[in-house]
Formats: sequence, structure tokens, C-alpha cells
Amino acid sequence: MTDSCLVRPATDQDITAITQIYAWHVVNGIATFEETVPDCVQMRKRFTDITTQGYPYIVAEKDGEVIGYAYASSFRPRVAYRYTVENAIYLRHDLGRLGAGSRLLAELIRLCEAGPWRQMIAVIGDSANAASIGVHRKAGFEMIGALPATGFKHGRWVDTVLMQRPLSDGNRTPPNDAALGAHAPA
Repeated sequence: MTDSCLVRPATDQDITAITQIYAWHVVNGIATFEETVPDCVQMRKRFTDITTQGYPYIVAEKDGEVIGYAYASSFRPRVAYRYTVENAIYLRHDLGRLGAGSRLLAELIRLCEAGPWRQMIAVIGDSANAASIGVHRKAGFEMIGALPATGFKHGRWVDTVLMQRPLSDGNRTPPNDAALGAHAPA
């Protein structure tokens, strides 16, 4: 899969496929705690909000079809978190475990390291989500902890797993613009 999978920046033309991929996870999965499927208008707004802030948003494509997507976004809104991003990766439900998730995450890390960010947080739905935990661990994320029973979906309590990975120099040096008093990375 990884040899025949192209990872590229997402475009507005990808929103329909992105919406379809995400809809399956909303309805059937626990990777997201969202329970109402957003439509293409809502997903386009999310895409625009993320990309206009300067965060990367990418897709994996196989044979001209979008089979997965990933993006980084603000971890938390307070200004002190400006150098920390949260990642999200979603694959077409029938194409997991073929390498596209690892390719998307590797490219997302590369793009974030080219920016001002210093930490990446993975917020993973379900402590039993071995595939996502494994992909993140393989990419250098460390297990930070789990928040037990923080979501209730599909008739059961679901944990939230937190994993973290430094980007570039991580916390070994101050950010490039810290001496300038900058408040936003974009």
C-alpha cells in the first residue's frame, strides 16, 4: 500500500471524500466522540478554519481516490499552547492497516517540524485502539496517559488516550520568536 499511496495537500475538491470517510467514523467508530455527522458545508468550514491558520491538512490518495486524511490544529486555545498541535488521522474504514496512516502521520510530522510548533499531541479515542496507538508509537510518540471513561458512545464508556511527540528541538530550546514576544505561530 505505501508504495502506491500518494500523500499530498488536501484541497477543497477533497471535502466530499473527507466528509464520507469521517461520517463512517462518527456513525460506527469511537476514534471521534462526535455523534452527529457533519455535512460537507461544515467539513469545508473546518478545513478552511484549519488551513487559514497555517496548519497542515493532507490526504492519502490511491488510484486517484482519497482513502484517508490528516491534519494538525491548535491543541488548546490559550496563547501559551501556541507551539503545541493536536493531530487527527482518519482512514477509509475498509483500508486500515495498509500503511496509509503511517504515511500520513510521517508527512504531518514533517510539515509541522517545518513550522513553529514544538510538540504534537495525539488524543486517541479508546484505550483498546491498538492500531492508532501503534501508528503513533512507531512515529515516536510516547504514552502520556489515559483519561478513563471520558466519552460515552455506542452504549459504552470510552477512554481518551494521550500520546505526545516532540517536534524539531522540542523543549530543548525556546521557540524562534519567543524573544520577540509573538503570540501566534501563523
